[in-house]
Amino acid sequence: MGIEGIGARVARKEDRRFITGAGRYVDDMVVPGMKHAAFVRSPHAHAQIKKIDVRQAQAMPGVIGVLTGKELKADGIGNLICGWMIHSKDGTPMKMGAWSPLAFDKVRYVGDAVAIVVAETKGQARDAAEAVEVTYKELKAVVDASKALEKGAPQIHPEAENNLIFDWELGDSQATDAAIKASAHVTRMKIVNNRLVPNAIEPRAALGYYDRAEDHYTCWTTSQNPHLARLVMSAFYNVAPENKLRVIAPDVGGGFGSKIYIYPEEIVCLWASKKTGVPVKWVADRTESFLSDAHGRDHVSTVEMAFDKNNRITGLKVDTIANLGAYMSLFSSCVPTYLYATLLSGQYNIPAIHANVRAVYTNTAPVDAYRGAGRPEATYLVERTMETAARELGVSPAELRRTNFISSFPHQTPVIMNYDAGNYAASLDAAMKVSDYAGFSVRKAAAAKKGKLRGIGMSCYIEACGLAPSAAVGSLGAGVGLWESAEVRVNAVGTIEVLTGSHSHGQGHETTFAQLVNQRFGVPIDSVSIVHGDTDKVQMGMGTYGSRSGAVGMSAVAKALDKVEAKAKKIAAHLLEADEGDIVIENGALKVTGTDKSVPWFQMALAAYTAHNLPGGMEPGLKETSFYDPSNFTFPAGCYICEVEIDPETGMTEIVQFVAADDFGNIINPMIVEGQVHGGIAQGVGQALLEGAYYDASGQLLTASYMDYTMPRADDLPSFKVSTSNTPCPGNPLGIKGCGEAGAIGSPPAVINAITDAIGINDIAMPASPSTVWAAIRATKH
Repeated sequence: MGIEGIGARVARKEDRRFITGAGRYVDDMVVPGMKHAAFVRSPHAHAQIKKIDVRQAQAMPGVIGVLTGKELKADGIGNLICGWMIHSKDGTPMKMGAWSPLAFDKVRYVGDAVAIVVAETKGQARDAAEAVEVTYKELKAVVDASKALEKGAPQIHPEAENNLIFDWELGDSQATDAAIKASAHVTRMKIVNNRLVPNAIEPRAALGYYDRAEDHYTCWTTSQNPHLARLVMSAFYNVAPENKLRVIAPDVGGGFGSKIYIYPEEIVCLWASKKTGVPVKWVADRTESFLSDAHGRDHVSTVEMAFDKNNRITGLKVDTIANLGAYMSLFSSCVPTYLYATLLSGQYNIPAIHANVRAVYTNTAPVDAYRGAGRPEATYLVERTMETAARELGVSPAELRRTNFISSFPHQTPVIMNYDAGNYAASLDAAMKVSDYAGFSVRKAAAAKKGKLRGIGMSCYIEACGLAPSAAVGSLGAGVGLWESAEVRVNAVGTIEVLTGSHSHGQGHETTFAQLVNQRFGVPIDSVSIVHGDTDKVQMGMGTYGSRSGAVGMSAVAKALDKVEAKAKKIAAHLLEADEGDIVIENGALKVTGTDKSVPWFQMALAAYTAHNLPGGMEPGLKETSFYDPSNFTFPAGCYICEVEIDPETGMTEIVQFVAADDFGNIINPMIVEGQVHGGIAQGVGQALLEGAYYDASGQLLTASYMDYTMPRADDLPSFKVSTSNTPCPGNPLGIKGCGEAGAIGSPPAVINAITDAIGINDIAMPASPSTVWAAIRATKH
C-alpha cells in the first residue's frame, strides 16, 4: 500500500473547494439573459382544476411568461413515468396513473405543480405566482394507505381501482404456511416504517437553457445520474432529441436517493426556456422541498416468524402495504418489491419465506428510494422481530441470531438473492466485544440507581448493493441496464483524466478514484482528475445510487486501467528493448524487472503521442474505455449495538453508546468509509428518534418545515465506535461491497430494540420521541 493508494487514509481532494466556499452548485450557475421561475402549486390534496386565470399575473412587473399544463400538453410534452415494471401475482401489469409535469385537469397532492411563472427576479416570479387564480373543485382525500384500499375511498387515478397499484408476491406461500403451522413458536408483530423527508442540504434546482441558434438544450440540475435524466427527458418526455440535449450535474449537495429521479421542474424549465426565449432557473425553497421531493419509507407490515424447538427459524411470512403517494416516481415500484422482499432472509438461514406487497396510491407526495431504499424496511422488520422473538423465547438476542446465521457460502435464499461471501459471526463478535455486551447488566444497575432506564439493542443487517446485473434486473422489470462506464485518458505529459458515469455528491470520488489510479501507476493523486456529471464530456453512464460507485463504477475504471496498463507496457518494452512480460510499473515509472532500466511514466506517455517510436502497427495515443456489468449484487453486512439511557420523568432518550461493526469487503479509503457510516447512522437515528412526515386527514402536510420536522443534531448523537472486517466480494475485480447506505439500514432497529429493552416492552412507534417514550413508560405502570 502506497501513501496515496488503496487502503490509505487520504484527505478528500474535493473538500478544499467545499470548505472555502468555492463549490459550484446549480444555484451558482449564471448564463446571459437568465430569468427566474416560481411554480404555482396546489393547496389542495385532491381537486379538479376548473379554471386557471393568468391575466393578472402576466401583467405584473418583470413577468415574462406564465405557462400552464394545457400549453405543455399542446406542445407534446409527455407524462412522467415509472421505469420498473411490476406485475401483480395475477399477471396484470402495475396500474400507472398519468402524471403531467404541470397538472391540467386534476391535482392529487398538496404541492402538485399547476403553472410556472418566469420573471426578471425570483421575487417578481414568486409575487406573480401568488396572483395566478386557480379555481378548484375540492374532492375528498385519503392519506393512509390502508384506508385508501377500502371500498368507497376516494379514487385517485382512474387506472387503479381502489387505489391498488399492484398486488405482488415473492416466495413460497404454501411452504411458509406449513412451516408456521408445524412450528414450536411463532412471533407475530405489526411493523410500521415511518415516512421520511430526505432533506439533502442543497435543495433541488434546475436551470433550463434553449439555444435557438443551435436548436440545442442544456439543463443544469441537481441529479445523481445526469445521463439517465437526458435519456428519459428525450425518449419519454419529448423535451428534446437526445443528441440536442446536454445535462450537467455540477457539485450536488447531497442526494440520499431523492435526486435520482426526473421531477417535473427540470422538464418544465427546459420547455419554458424555449417558450419564453430566455434561460429559466428555479431553486426550491425548503418548504417546496418538504412538499414536492420524493419521500421515503411508509410501510405497514404484519409478520410471522416461526421457530422449531431448537430456536431455528423455519418460516417467515410478511404482508406489506406500501404507500407510493399520488404518483409513481421513477423507481418507486422496485423499492417495496425487489429491493425489499429479496432481503427478508437477512443474515439468517430461513428455509421458507413468503412476502405479499400491495402498493397503493394516496393523496401525498410521491414515495421513492431514500438512503437504503427497501433494505432499511426489510432490516427493520427482520431485526425487530428477531429481538422480540428472543424475549418471547427467553434467550439471548445475540445467541438467537448466532444460532440462525448463514455460515456456508455461496448461499441461495428462498427470495432470489444468492449471497456470495460473508462472516456474520465475526461482525457480531466484534460489536459485542467493543460494546462490552457482557457487562451491560452492571451498567443497567448503575443507571437504575440514578433513576434512569438503560437498555441495549442490536441489529444484524445485510443489504444488496452494487446495483446491478443488467440481465437480472431486466428480467425483473427494470427499464434500463445497471452497468457502468469509464474512460481513462493519459495525456501527453503523463497526467490522467478519469471520466466516469458515476456521480459524486458527497461520496469522495475525486479522491478514491484517484487512489485507484495511484495504486496502479504510482502517479500522485494530484495529477489525476476525475470528470463526471456532464453528458457532453462523459460517455453514457448510469449514475450513483444503491452503493454502486465502488463496486460497479470503480470496477469499470479498473477494467479501463487494465487496457491502459497493457498498452503502456508494450510501449515501454519497445523503448527499453525488453520483453513486455518483464515490465512492471512502480512509483511512476515502467521498469524492467531485475535491471536498473526504466522509463518515467510521463516519458512513456509522451512517446505514445509523438508516435516517433512505437511498436509496429500500434495506434498513437493512450486512451481506453470500459463498460462494466456486474455478475451479481454485492452484500455488505454487519452488526450494530446501541445502548440508551432514558429519563422516565421526561421520556428523553440519550444514546450513550453506539457500536458499528461492518463488513464492506476491500476498502479504498478507511477515513471516507467511516464518514459514510457516521452519516448513515445519524440518518438512521433521526428516523428512530426524531423524524416523521405527517399529513392530516385532508392531505395537508403538517411537517413542512424544520419547526415541525425534527432533524438530528450533534447533541443527539454519541461518538460512534466503528470498525470493519473483510470478506472480499468475489464478484468484482476490486473485492468491494459498498458502504454508503449501511448506517441508515442497520441503525433504526438497534435504537428501537434498545429503547424497548429499557422500558420492558416489545414495541414502540418510530420516531420514539420523548412524548412517545413517556407515554409508553406510563402505560407499563397501569
